[in-house]
Amino acid sequence: MIYTCTITPSIDYTAYLPKFESGTLNRSEEVYYYPGGKGINVSRVLSRLGLKSRALGYAGGFTGRYIEEFLATEGIETDFIDAGDITRINVKIKSEAETELNGPGPELEQHQLEQLTDKVATMAEGDWFVLAGSLPASVPIQFFKDLAVSCHERGIHFVLDTSGPALEALLDTQPFLIKPNEHELGEMFGVTITTQQQAFHYAGLLVERGIQHVVVSMGGSGAIYVSRDHRYQAKAPQGKAVNTVGSGDSLVSGFIASYIQHQDPKQAFRYGVASGSATAFRSDLCELADVERLLPEVSITPFEEKDVTQ
Repeated sequence: MIYTCTITPSIDYTAYLPKFESGTLNRSEEVYYYPGGKGINVSRVLSRLGLKSRALGYAGGFTGRYIEEFLATEGIETDFIDAGDITRINVKIKSEAETELNGPGPELEQHQLEQLTDKVATMAEGDWFVLAGSLPASVPIQFFKDLAVSCHERGIHFVLDTSGPALEALLDTQPFLIKPNEHELGEMFGVTITTQQQAFHYAGLLVERGIQHVVVSMGGSGAIYVSRDHRYQAKAPQGKAVNTVGSGDSLVSGFIASYIQHQDPKQAFRYGVASGSATAFRSDLCELADVERLLPEVSITPFEEKDVTQ
C-alpha cells in the first residue's frame, strides 16, 4: 500500500479573471475548488496512473468533509485524523499576475500526533509512506524524525517532499527519495545553484549521507537524478507551462508508479519527468494519456562529470 500524508491540507479555491484590482469588486470568469496539499496531489496523480493509495493527514469541519468526498469520487481511500478545526481554504487569483492567500494550518495536540504514529505502526514491509507538504513549526521536528526512523527500521519506503528547515532536519533519516528544486538544494548548502554540474555535485553529497534517490527539478532546464550507482540528466518536453502547482508532486507520483512496476530508477526518472511536465501543461493534475504522450519526448542521458565551481 502507498500511504500519502498531508499534515496541512486545504481546499484550493482558484479564480481566473482578466484583471485583478485590490480594494474593489472583482468578478471571476471561472473558478475551481480542488483538494490541496502535496500529499493529496500525490494520491490524486497515483490514482490517475492506475495505482491505489490511502491519504492520511489532518482534516476537519465542512472543508475536511469536502476533501474526503472529493477524493472518494476519484477512487482514493482516506483515513484522516480529526484536526479539531475547519480545514483551511487557500485562495489563488490567476490574472495578469498570480496572487495567493493561504490560510493557517491546524494546531495539533499530542493525542492527535499519537494517532498518526499509530497508523504508521500498522504499515508493513514494502509499503510506501510519502510525507509531503509543509510541516508546521508547532510540531516538534523529532516527531517526524521518529516517523521516518520507524519506516526505515521496518522496511517501509519513506519518501520526503518538503522544504526549508524541516527538509534539512530530516535528511539524516535516510529517506528513500527526496525531490528538491535547485533553489531548495542550494539552501541546504548555503550556495546558489545555477548549473546542472553544480546540482549533480550537491545531490551527490546528499546520497553520501544515505539518501537512496535524489531528483532535483530545475524548471525549464529539466531535472537530474542521482543515486549511488547512477547519474542521469533529463531534458523536459517542450510546451507552454499553464500551471506549475502540483508539477513536482506529479514527478514524485510518476517516479513511485514506475519504480513499483519496474524497479528501474532510470525508467522511474523518465516517467516522473513526463508526469511533472504533463501537469505543468494543464490547468489541473496530469492524466495517464498526457503522461504516455509526453514519455517519448523525455530525453535521459548519463551525466558526464566535469569540474564544478563551488
